[in-house]
Amino acid sequence: MKKASLFLAVLMIFAMAFTGCKKAEETVQAPEQEPLAYEGQTLTVHSGAGLSKAMDEMGTAFTEKYGAEIRFNYAGCAQLLSQMELSQEGDVFVGGSLNDMDIAKEKGFTDSFIEIAYHIPAIAVPKGNPAGITALEDLAKPGVKLILGDEESNAIGKKGAKIFEKNKMKDAVAANVVARDATVNEIVTHIAMKEGDAGLIWEDNGYGSEEIEVISIPEEQNAIDRVPVCVLSFTEKTELAQIFVDFVASEEGKTILKNHGFKPIEE
Repeated sequence: MKKASLFLAVLMIFAMAFTGCKKAEETVQAPEQEPLAYEGQTLTVHSGAGLSKAMDEMGTAFTEKYGAEIRFNYAGCAQLLSQMELSQEGDVFVGGSLNDMDIAKEKGFTDSFIEIAYHIPAIAVPKGNPAGITALEDLAKPGVKLILGDEESNAIGKKGAKIFEKNKMKDAVAANVVARDATVNEIVTHIAMKEGDAGLIWEDNGYGSEEIEVISIPEEQNAIDRVPVCVLSFTEKTELAQIFVDFVASEEGKTILKNHGFKPIEE
């Protein structure tokens, strides 16, 4: 009898332990995901067209993290600045050069900005480099067909003018220009279509391309710039706009920039 009672007691203890474990398993549930803080809101970001690939990925990553939708307005920076002056609309501005942000500050669009990446001019040639371009000096050789940016409407056009002036190539280069495009993306497209022998783009614009080749310009000949980003003074969503700016400058944002050929500025 004692053995039977002991056996029954052990069984009861085992059953209670098993039932307790089962109940514990049943009550453990995955924590409910909190709703994204800014879901349903929208930010308008004015950005230089040459930054579009990186910014598109940046916007997607931001939406996944915070819920807010990012609507990009891409164009040459001079055009963007004119649009903002007329409309007084938008939340964030991403410029192609520090000069763009200087103008934005002069016009009262912002009073501060963050520099997120180096913007490095480079030479673009069609795949195979049929004209045999190897250095900046080759752009001044007679007969070379050049496609450059508009010196008035986009950052790479303005930067190119400074580079050619610095290297005393202005007149020789001007004689070789067959087209001036409104955005750097158009330059890339036309070089890829072999409508010119060479063009000046940002180094990141040629990253991973199978249609063009990129030739670096030595630092002493170059005029390296920086990509700035700011909250616009006329935004009605200051908090969310600042969160986006901070996200672009974060480690996550820098990783996205690296994935598109940029060299982020490390503090």
